[in-house]
Amino acid sequence: MPARAIVPALARGYANLPLSVPITLPNGLKYEQPTGLFINNEFVYPAQKKSFTVISPSTEEEVAQVYEALEEDVDTAVQAAQTAFDGGWSGADPSVRAKALNKIADLVEENAELFASIEAFDNGKSISNARGDIALSVGCFRTTAGWADKITGSVVETGESHFNFTRREPLGVCGQIIPWNFPLLMFTWKVAPALATNNTIVLKTSETTPLSALYLCKLLQENNVLPPGVLNVINGFGKTTGNAITDHPLIKKVAFTGSTATGKMIMQKCSSTLKKVTLELGGKSPHIVFDDANIDVAIQNVITGIFYNSGEVCCAGSRLYIQEGIYDEFVKKFVAAADAVKVGNPFDEEVLQGAQNSQMQLDKILKFIKIGKEEGATVLSGGERAEGKGFFIKPTVFGDVHEDMRVVREEIFGPVVTVHKFKTVDEVVKLANDSEYGLAAGIQSTNVNTCIDVSRRLKAGTIWVNTYNDFHPMVPFGGFGSSGMGREMGAAVLDNYTQVKAGQNGSSLNSNAKSYINNKIYSSFNQCVNCSIEIHSNKHAYLSKNVPHAQTPT
Repeated sequence: MPARAIVPALARGYANLPLSVPITLPNGLKYEQPTGLFINNEFVYPAQKKSFTVISPSTEEEVAQVYEALEEDVDTAVQAAQTAFDGGWSGADPSVRAKALNKIADLVEENAELFASIEAFDNGKSISNARGDIALSVGCFRTTAGWADKITGSVVETGESHFNFTRREPLGVCGQIIPWNFPLLMFTWKVAPALATNNTIVLKTSETTPLSALYLCKLLQENNVLPPGVLNVINGFGKTTGNAITDHPLIKKVAFTGSTATGKMIMQKCSSTLKKVTLELGGKSPHIVFDDANIDVAIQNVITGIFYNSGEVCCAGSRLYIQEGIYDEFVKKFVAAADAVKVGNPFDEEVLQGAQNSQMQLDKILKFIKIGKEEGATVLSGGERAEGKGFFIKPTVFGDVHEDMRVVREEIFGPVVTVHKFKTVDEVVKLANDSEYGLAAGIQSTNVNTCIDVSRRLKAGTIWVNTYNDFHPMVPFGGFGSSGMGREMGAAVLDNYTQVKAGQNGSSLNSNAKSYINNKIYSSFNQCVNCSIEIHSNKHAYLSKNVPHAQTPT
């Protein structure tokens, strides 16, 4: 392959850049891209005016330069978030939060093609994949808006002499650190539940894909969706900006999506201040195809499971187990399907697999492919970089593998799959569970009993049956073991952003119970939100009179 000049990825320096720049995308769409830090509902310069370069993975050329937040900028953002929390957002009515979340969904939906195009450009994913991400983002905002008025406590009966209740309260300022593989979708998974539960946010974008989140903040600012300080979005690197977030004493919770190694470091750092932590980390997910599977359907699901989003998916089905009765036929057809996967320009409507996100990620994947070959695995398809400009790799299928190979045990985070043969259900369950990870798994079978039995026995947070990489905002997502803790989406996500307070009263409930509760219990919890004590008939009037509400979105 001929040598070519490559723009240094993520070049950093000091510059006097404007706070927004015009960008024309490869498909002709034009827009104004913010470059600053979004703090207190304004795009601002960082204290030191340090910046870095965003590179397009498909062209290896500069897209834009954005400003970098350092420790003092993180502190400014946290102070803004704390002020917003104390100043009213912690007591914002459910209708206010739901309206804001639905408005965000409207803005994303109205600009869906632009958001998809931005992510195809700075992430490298195919435009078809990007459109799916944006649609799911819209659905997540809308679904989470529906949870805003369902965050309730309970009455706890312990006898006639006591009246007890619980309520769920927000945590405060939440620090959120998102990855580069699904930029706006991961933004959504973090931001939506935090807003729904009255928390405020300081979010760090990935250093390679900050553009879509910044543009959404521009839309929120222009449409007056949130009060100042409720959502603060900053750009930066893990070792500087990320560390400043995890170390900040005012941040009460950290949510992180990324590698297991980084997740472990974040847990250690947060332990010193006992922050609440949720982690969505790496995976090495098994995908099991039984003899009775519909082979054509299964192959399509396996292709989606490993080559979707260029294989840069934490739950990618990267360990493929095929039952011996169909092994030869399946492998032949699967390899042909892998060979047929179109790789290239993300804006080509026929492309399934776009570019890898960065030079660093490209090098990592190529290193693992080399390791696989050296360990004795056979390349059945791909196994090399694609020709031409851009960070492209051919879809790669390894055969003749054994379970202790590094390409089988370690997360590669790219379009690389290992193929294994098995005989029995017990054997494949044991093989599938032989991993430190437990994020997801797939089953391809037409036997409902097999599907139920194997689903129960697999140690993973999500089990896909006769599908793969199939997400819904109502269904929780998260892992076991080294794949993390806590859940994204669904009702389960609300636990990540709330804490339970118990109220206990030793006086008997009698004919004066209503006034007693009003005068004693509500006065002691004067910021009560979403309290479940329905016995107080004027609850809503009381709350609207006494609880400071956030600014109503327009």
